[in-house]
Order: sequence, then C-alpha cells, then structure tokens
Amino acid sequence: MHHNYQDTLVRIWNDAVERYKQGHTKTEGFLDEEELGFIESIGMNLMDVFDFAEDWVCEGSPDLATFLLIHDARRDYFLREQDSQRSENQLDSSTLPAKTDEVQGIRWLPRIIPKARAKLRGELPPDTMFCCGGDRNFFQINNVHPSEFLRVVREAGENDSIIIDWVVERSSKT
Repeated sequence: MHHNYQDTLVRIWNDAVERYKQGHTKTEGFLDEEELGFIESIGMNLMDVFDFAEDWVCEGSPDLATFLLIHDARRDYFLREQDSQRSENQLDSSTLPAKTDEVQGIRWLPRIIPKARAKLRGELPPDTMFCCGGDRNFFQINNVHPSEFLRVVREAGENDSIIIDWVVERSSKT
C-alpha cells in the first residue's frame, strides 16, 4: 500500500470534498471506518481531512496538491521519526503565541513554528489547523509553501533561529 498511498488519499480527499458540498458539515460520520483506518495508518486523523475539505469548499484553498504535500511530510515523519507510533502529546492551543506576535518583523512566525512542529508530530488538537487562513496568509506574504516550511522545521529540530533566519531570507526575496 505504501507505493501508491497517494491514490487512496486523493480518493478520500475527493469524497470528503463532495460530502462537504452535499451538506455534511459535521465531523461525526464524515469518514467511514475504512477511510479512518487508512489515514490513521499514515499518521493522519479525521481533522486533517475535514479541515482541508471544509476550507477548500468554503475558501478555495488549500488545494489538493497542497493537501497531499503537507500530509506526505506528516506521513514521512510518522513512519521515519515516530516508527509508526502516534504521539501521546497534544498541543495546548492556548499556549500558542498571539496571532499578532512578530519576530524580526515577521508577523505570525512565532505562532506557526510550534504549529508546524505539532503538525509533523501529529499533536494538533481538533481546534487547530496547520495551513488555516492565517497560516496561508503568512505563507503567501513570505513566499513559502506550507510543505516546504514543514521540511525546514523538521530539519531545524528545536532550533527556532534556523527557521527564523530561513524565513527572513525567503521573505526578503518576495
């Protein structure tokens, strides 16, 4: 299943988008048991699908390619770093820096770093989405793709300065 997992993920995305368009706008029963089992086997959860389908239908972003790239980064982290074992931890959203916080003049950067780490580790709570509207605004302003940001965060480990320096440099090239 690993060599073509993306085919199943595309089918799940398409079905989720269609369900949402047809008025299934609650998480209860949004995915069937087979779909849930599959996404859990690659480190995802219900909200990873629901939030992206909802935002696509309501806002036209993020698109399927972005959904796939972000969740490929999560899948790779889950398989390689976590040895297919889910984290027992969950980010407390109330501990995230404020939406208005800045570092080196870049708004949202202090907030998105811990969100990205939590996304990679599968530790986002249901009320917090990586690549939400605020995140997408940050990515657009700073000329960064969300999956690219996840790779930089993964490579930097816990060293925020590497991430900050990278974003500052990238942002200066917009």
